[in-house]
This record gives sequence, C-alpha cells and structure tokens, in this order.
Amino acid sequence: MIPPKPTFFDYVAAAFNARPMGMFIPPNWIGVAAVGLLGLLNPGIWVAGAGLELGYLVWLIHQPRFRRVVDGRAMRSVDDEWKLKLMTQVARLSKPDLAKYRALEARCQGIIEQQVQANPGQSGVEAQADGLSRLLWIYLRLLVTLASIVRIGEDDDGPRLEERARALEKQLAATNLGDDLRKSLAGQLDILRQRLTKRKEATDKRAFVEAETQRIEEQVELIREQAMLAGDAQSVSNRIDEVAATLGGTNDWIRDQQQMFGQVEDILTSPPPLLSPRPMQREVT
Repeated sequence: MIPPKPTFFDYVAAAFNARPMGMFIPPNWIGVAAVGLLGLLNPGIWVAGAGLELGYLVWLIHQPRFRRVVDGRAMRSVDDEWKLKLMTQVARLSKPDLAKYRALEARCQGIIEQQVQANPGQSGVEAQADGLSRLLWIYLRLLVTLASIVRIGEDDDGPRLEERARALEKQLAATNLGDDLRKSLAGQLDILRQRLTKRKEATDKRAFVEAETQRIEEQVELIREQAMLAGDAQSVSNRIDEVAATLGGTNDWIRDQQQMFGQVEDILTSPPPLLSPRPMQREVT
C-alpha cells in the first residue's frame, strides 16, 4: 500500500516544529517567543517577525532534504500502523496455523529474493512484492476466519445436541402433554435445530477455508516454479495478478464472515506491505 503523501499543511507544521538533532526545543519556537516579547516594546517588530517567519517556513518546506525527512516520517507512521494490525491478526492464530502462515510467508519472500537476483534493477519486482503481499494477506485472513469457525465447533457437542433433539421429538409425540409444556418443548427443539444448522454451516465453511488455503499454497508454489523458469519479471507479475484476480470472490466471502463474527475493524480494503523487494539479511550462526 502506498502511504498518503503529506499535505502542504503537514510540511508547514513540520517546518514550524523542526529542531536539529540534540535540541529539545525547536529554535523556531525561541525565535517566535523572542519576537513576541520584543513586540511588546515596539509593535513594529511583530510585523518584521511575521515576515521573517513566513520567509523561513517557505524556504524550509521547499528544501528537498527536509521534504524527504517529512515523507519518511509519514511512511514510518503507516508502516507502524500496519505492523500493529498485522500483529493483531497473527495473535489470533493457533500454533499450527501460525506455522503454516510463516511457511507461506517465507516461500513468498523467497520468490522475491530470487527475482531480485535474477532481474536486478527491474521495476517489476516491486509489483511482484505487492501481488504476493495480497495473496499472503488473503491467506492470513482465511486462517483468522478459520480460527473463529473452529471455536464455534468447539463450543457445541454435535452428538449430544442430536440426542437431545431426538428425545424432545419423542416427548412431543406424546398425546397427553399440556399446552404450556408442549409449547416449551417445541421452543427447545427449535433452538436445538437452529444450533445444529449453524454447526453444519460451520463445518461447510471450515471445509471451504481449508480448501482455499490449500489452493493459495499450491498457487504460490506454481508461481515459485514459474519464477525459476521465466526470463523476465513481467511474466511472473502477470501470473501473480491472474492468481489474485481469481481470489476476488474469496476476499468478499472473508469480508462477509468478518461482519458475521463482529470483526468489522479487520475489514481492510488493501493488503499491508508484508513482503519487501529487498533481499532479506540472513543471520550468521
């Protein structure tokens, strides 16, 4: 995801509060305070000070180095926000699912590293990193959704519910029941049937999620094999885009499930920067 570019007012605010390394108070603040105090003695100083302040701000916000610093802060802020959201999602995974996610993450990063080495300087590698990040993000959201579905299955005892439902059906078959008791038993039976239906839906959804996660794993493996054989980064990028396009329906399904489970805060329209086009530094052991 490309972070939003700082606005003109962001640059002005940064220039007003700019301070060199090692200074606790921005020198501009000191200058403004000094002009304010001296202006009490001679109001004309306020006019001159306002002109100097305006000239200082205009000069600083047009300095390329200063603008790069402000742009870098904006990018770090977006990265920190994504890291927090990513940590929140990952924390919901079980140990087996976390291991699956880390394995696919390493495989995707391996594809990017291989492409950087095979196609140095090609801009297509950046597009590949974005495309694989999209696949990895969908994969993670599928695993998070699976965790919610599994919890539904753990809360209910299917055989016990079916046994209770059959017992209630036998009771309701009796002809000597009072109206109030029959109404109460019928209400219980209706609730049990709804719970059994929800449990069946959860089983079907779990099978779908498991099939989709396996499909993504196989697609990434196919991309890895193609990347090893392809002569240019663009063909690999096209393949990644094709795979991502086939997962559009899956993304919509995940969004619907998150709304059902009350995880509206996790519905994100674009993937975080999960992968980097720069080769990863290996630790020396």
